[in-house]
Amino acid sequence: MNDFRARPKAEFIKETNWQELYVLTKHWKSDLLFYKDDLKFLHHLIDKYFIWITQKDNLEEVQKVGKGILDDTRECESLLAKVEEHLGHLASLSDDTSSKSATEFREEHQELEDAIAQFVKEVRENRKELFTITEHVLESEQLAHLMEK
Repeated sequence: MNDFRARPKAEFIKETNWQELYVLTKHWKSDLLFYKDDLKFLHHLIDKYFIWITQKDNLEEVQKVGKGILDDTRECESLLAKVEEHLGHLASLSDDTSSKSATEFREEHQELEDAIAQFVKEVRENRKELFTITEHVLESEQLAHLMEK
């Protein structure tokens, strides 16, 4: 479950054709656009309910996870830019099929894939933490409001 790669293992990147790498890269772009929207929603969720938090411990926990979501958002934007650049490199390979260019592209592809896999892992961890903290905050803040009455 710790490996979020979207390709078979072994020598796939070194042996596959350009069309398959293109399809995989477009898939990454689609996934990253989904994560961008998902992170926007999570950030909105934090903003919307942040003002209702009354307990300092809860406030600190939500701020911490909010920073993680913001970091994920920045990383998503960076990865989207890298994927776009990578797609451009793939297009230029049709003009320059030298083995040096192809090797560099495949190495870049591997690095990008590893970065995306790490990003997905971090987003999932932050989302899980946000939901756990949200559940705790809702329960503890509800108790605090009941005790005031």
